[in-house]
Amino acid sequence: MNPTAEDRVPVLIVGGSLVGLSASLFLGRLGIRHLLVEKHSDTSRHPRGRGNNVRTMELYRVAGAEQRIREAASTLADNHGILQARSLTGDDQEWLFKEIDPGGGLARFSPSAWCLCSQNDLEPVLVRCAREHAGDLRFSTELSSFEQDAQGVTAVLKNRETGEQSTVRADYLIAADGPRSPARERLGIGQTGPGDLFHNVSITFRAPELADAVGDRRFIACYLTNPEADGALLPVDNQAEWVFHAPWHPDRGETLEDFTDERCIDHIRRATGVPDMAVEITGKAPWHAAERVAERYGTGRVFLAGDSAHEMSPTGAFGSNTGIQDAHNLAWKLATVLNGSAGPGLLASYEAERQPVARETSARASARSAEHSHPGYAPAPGAGGGRQRGVLTVALGYCYPQGAVVGADPELPVVPEQMRLTGEPGTRAPHMWLQAAGEPRSTLDLYEKSFVLLTGSDGEMWRTAAKGANEEFSLGLQCYMIGTGPNDDMAPEEDVDWAEKHGTTPEGAVLVRPDGFVAWRAEGRVADPEAALREVLASLLCRS
Repeated sequence: MNPTAEDRVPVLIVGGSLVGLSASLFLGRLGIRHLLVEKHSDTSRHPRGRGNNVRTMELYRVAGAEQRIREAASTLADNHGILQARSLTGDDQEWLFKEIDPGGGLARFSPSAWCLCSQNDLEPVLVRCAREHAGDLRFSTELSSFEQDAQGVTAVLKNRETGEQSTVRADYLIAADGPRSPARERLGIGQTGPGDLFHNVSITFRAPELADAVGDRRFIACYLTNPEADGALLPVDNQAEWVFHAPWHPDRGETLEDFTDERCIDHIRRATGVPDMAVEITGKAPWHAAERVAERYGTGRVFLAGDSAHEMSPTGAFGSNTGIQDAHNLAWKLATVLNGSAGPGLLASYEAERQPVARETSARASARSAEHSHPGYAPAPGAGGGRQRGVLTVALGYCYPQGAVVGADPELPVVPEQMRLTGEPGTRAPHMWLQAAGEPRSTLDLYEKSFVLLTGSDGEMWRTAAKGANEEFSLGLQCYMIGTGPNDDMAPEEDVDWAEKHGTTPEGAVLVRPDGFVAWRAEGRVADPEAALREVLASLLCRS
């Protein structure tokens, strides 16, 4: 069958799960026309991938989706912590951690918080939000093949319902097509890392009696450690609907067909310690935990994002969050190149920034699985173990020592031992509350559609510099003076010195990228602010 006449779009996204849908939302918010294709007929119906960390929620906050997501997640809003127990009815029980944010200390760093929202609840929200920003989302449509040249990518698409083929010509392609990524295979990109870690079968089931056994323990997950029937129990509605992850051992010859309803029911009863419980199996889905990172994050005009670029153990929910943050990093860079403000060289910083983060994060995820004795995971001797510190630094405090930053310390660890959100180039800009037009606003709310230059009450010279830079680069650079003077744009809501918070002086300035990471910092008075800013932007935007 010959393809029909081609369409043209700036960006083609392949894959309509969390990462692809997030890429669609982020690109749409930036005004970039795009097409997303997903081979399945609808969003996920299986409750999985539920942990959305604080950095991801910050991104959804700025994209206008956070409140909708929290509404979709309201059923599990009071669930916290991971319980480890031999059964739900015995005395051998221990909280691996009971609160995600004990003491509420996270509020110092972010206006957002963690959110427990299963993939089947989150994806429909992302679909609605993406379509509100003119996202062209086509389900039951798969990528059959693609070829690229110096000017773009030509892709052949197939409608799986009608069999009709069509071609699309795109400037760039984002491959968010999962861990077995056909796009990655076609590009010939290999992977590094230990590989497969363990395998599970995710079983959805109804068991109203289980709520009595669980009682008032509102956990995110319970690792049940009965050696004859171990697994992980996850609530869906804390009442009748549940998920159980049962270890699967294909290396021992087990097949998915071996997981009959009868076997699953018996396993769940023994694991929970409720032998006569009525259980109705409603679904089964295999999943594989692995630690792999792509050797490259793309070739030419094709970029990998999410599981196509990295696979991680599920403990800590780092995988989907890292993928969503990939999409955000790539979206603003594509937008800046497509609107002519930056040269194509900016896109090379995507791999330079995101690949080291994936390597560090995937290793931490595996170590956390070992620490928590995740059911089904038997790490090799010396692989992981011991208490893992600084989980928040993995989720929020990661850094970009290399990439689209000027003045970053190249020796800065990608994941520091302690939080270092103090305005250093290459780190996520600090959060502080401001008063703008009588309304409270986080500094993080300023960062989405343009670069932002922050300065103090004596910053008229920086405002002039920003105006001159905009005339040269057509960047839409925003400059905000923070202070209590009559000419200031915003005032700190509390007694917080913005300059000290950002590691500079009242005469200095901080340049923040659209993704909220510090691109450059002037730590004091500069003889020629406009010349300095122009030089920095030329370097960042690959225009020098």
